[in-house]
Amino acid sequence: MTIEIRSALPSDLDAIAAAEAESFPAAEAATRESFESRLAAYGNHFWLLFVDGELASFVDGLVTNDPDLKDEMYEDASMHDESGAWQMIFGVVTRPRFRKQGYAGELLKRMIEEAKKEGRKGLVLTCKDPLVHYYAKFGFVNEGFLGSTHGGVTWNQMRITF
Repeated sequence: MTIEIRSALPSDLDAIAAAEAESFPAAEAATRESFESRLAAYGNHFWLLFVDGELASFVDGLVTNDPDLKDEMYEDASMHDESGAWQMIFGVVTRPRFRKQGYAGELLKRMIEEAKKEGRKGLVLTCKDPLVHYYAKFGFVNEGFLGSTHGGVTWNQMRITF
């Protein structure tokens, strides 16, 4: 088995969109068009993990000076500011047949490492209640509900500060 981790390329769009659709309910999933604009704006903040050449997992998010993850960020890639202080994480996606093998964790570690190298203040993500303990293992601290109702769901905001 060969595992490769790399940043995303425009040619990865179809595989990313398929993995998202396979992994989230339609109301929460990003669209192909959204991924297309995200890749164009911040493909270097989009980490992919391949198993034997097949996309298994990815993590993405823009960089901003806003310390809180706002719902409008998901659809507005123009909010990306490469010199921003905070790395947002919009999606931690692992296709169902690749779950429970540590792939998302490897990508989270990579994103944390990259944000440190880039001199960011930290990283911010949102998650549902059942995943709070998972992200806490990586050092994220739960700040509770701060207003995100993306996809009609209540989300907790979690943060790592360096």
